[in-house]
Amino acid sequence: MRRGLALVAALLALLPGGARAASPFADWAAIVVAGDYHAAHTNNPTETFDNARRDVSLAFERKGFTAANLRQFSVRPERYADSRPLKAEFKPIYESLRELTARTRGGCLIYFTSHGAPQGVVVGEGVMPPGMLDQLIGATCGDRPTVVVISACFSGVFVPVLEGPNRMILTAARRDRSSFGCGEDDKYPYFDTCLLRELPAARDFMALGPAVQACVARREVETGMRPPSEPQLSIGVRLRPILPLLNFPPG
Repeated sequence: MRRGLALVAALLALLPGGARAASPFADWAAIVVAGDYHAAHTNNPTETFDNARRDVSLAFERKGFTAANLRQFSVRPERYADSRPLKAEFKPIYESLRELTARTRGGCLIYFTSHGAPQGVVVGEGVMPPGMLDQLIGATCGDRPTVVVISACFSGVFVPVLEGPNRMILTAARRDRSSFGCGEDDKYPYFDTCLLRELPAARDFMALGPAVQACVARREVETGMRPPSEPQLSIGVRLRPILPLLNFPPG
């Protein structure tokens, strides 16, 4: 027993200072990006991605992330005075993450909800490719524990590029599959719905990933959506022993 407790203490000692705070995530830098506002198929305006941005941000705050260390981004920020997002463009995203990581000592949470393409995730008028996101994370989060979640079609394309020993990557689909729930009448995409459903009961990020994967699979069967999107999950070797020590608060 002593040996086990000593190992836990040693692992916690290796974590940045914020991981030992009242909440393991109180000193993490976090960004949540709604990268588009067009509905699938019709191209008409939809609130789907901004609904997800707003409520995913609130859900992570309830799980111990600090509002002051979390930035939201929207393609139409002027519409959302309540949550006051910044403009979803490459430069503001990079500058905000750089500023947040300069004044925090914990890890990084990076969340995109948007349309996707085999080339990357839609952000405003452009597409952020995997290589650009990898450079952005490397330049800001560096070797910190980093969780990257990408809710978009074809988002599995990010996995082989972003994989690293200190990173967890969770995507809404395989690199060659669409995800679902981006229409005019959808409140959230299927993937974001499942994350919001599973996060309250999840004990940590390690448990959250498989729970979201299973939820998406069930929802697609229930609604007859095919082929299955098959959300992807990758957890780096250095992060695996650490994530179970970073517990979400209950509820």
